Amino acid sequence: MSYLNNQVGYRDELLQTRSIIKKENWVLLEPDGLVKNAIPGYVNCDVTILGSPAMGASFADYLVTAHAGGKKEGIGGDGIETFLYVIEGEVTVKNADKEAALTQGGYIYSPEDKPVSFENKGNSDVKIYLYRRRYEKVEGFSAHTIVGNANELEWISYEGMENCYIQNFLPTDDFGFDMNMHILKFHIGASHGYIETHVQEHGMLFLSGKAMYRLDEDWVPLKKGDYVFMDAYCPQACYAVGDEGREEVLTYIYSKDCNRDVAL
Repeated sequence: MSYLNNQVGYRDELLQTRSIIKKENWVLLEPDGLVKNAIPGYVNCDVTILGSPAMGASFADYLVTAHAGGKKEGIGGDGIETFLYVIEGEVTVKNADKEAALTQGGYIYSPEDKPVSFENKGNSDVKIYLYRRRYEKVEGFSAHTIVGNANELEWISYEGMENCYIQNFLPTDDFGFDMNMHILKFHIGASHGYIETHVQEHGMLFLSGKAMYRLDEDWVPLKKGDYVFMDAYCPQACYAVGDEGREEVLTYIYSKDCNRDVAL
């Protein structure tokens, strides 16, 4: 086991963390203190498991750094759908349908019957956000492979607000998909229009900026690099914070289960 930030030895300061673990409610993982997980099949990669059923999630999220030659064959399949997003760098991905070179913002959704593979064919590190979940089938509908890039997606005004925007990575009106992935963008001072409470779970990786985020009964400071899991019915909302003109806008990528009835 080793640490994600590659720091070894003692520190000058007291041991402390911003991470908060409230299983089956909400979880904050700050980057400092996260470990690298050894997982069979990942070649020349640093892998950190973020969200998992161990914290109450119905999915698994990973942060992967693929070094030169880094690769993984056959992610997903046998009922497991997969979503891969490139945070930085360039990586080649492929499944039974498509092969593509993805750069920053690039992504692939691969259905539950099509394992996906990636390989870093360059000399620079590639940072990847990876999501796996068991697909919920509905008779008469099926998902299909989608490849794209967030830099080419439309920014849609979120709930009619002109300083908050959303991108949808997957179709929002196709019952073949039981999940979606989005990026929310808040300009400084922007917020949700109300505190949301819903049956859907979220796994969220913060890509830029800073926020004060309402999670259940707590207001929690968050920033770039943080990971948050929110279980069903966890009240949530946020404000983007910072100095206008000096701080980055707030953006985070997040998953959401959707398009399915409650299983009884």
